[in-house]
Amino acid sequence: MAFTPLHDRVLVRRIESDEKTVGGLIIPDSAKEKPAEGEVVSTGEGTRKDSGELIAMAVKAGDKVLFGKWSGTEVKIDGEDLLIMKESDILGIM
Repeated sequence: MAFTPLHDRVLVRRIESDEKTVGGLIIPDSAKEKPAEGEVVSTGEGTRKDSGELIAMAVKAGDKVLFGKWSGTEVKIDGEDLLIMKESDILGIM
C-alpha cells in the first residue's frame, strides 16, 4: 500500500463482527452496527512537542485496537474501505 498517514494519524481496517448472536440468531445486515474493532494498517511518525521533540506512536502496524463508534474518516484506498483517525481516537490495544 502506498499510503502513509501524517503526524499522529493511524490507518485502520475494520474487523467485521460475527453474524450470529451467542444464542445462534443470525443478525441481518440492516441491524448490524459498524464494528468498533480494527487492525492498524499503518501509522504516522508521531506528533511533536512545542520544543520539536518527537513523541512516538503507541500503536504499530498489525495491532488490534478498539476505537470509538464515530471515530475516524472513511476512505477507499486501493479498492478497500479503511479509516483514518487520530491516535487519541483509539481507546485501547487488544
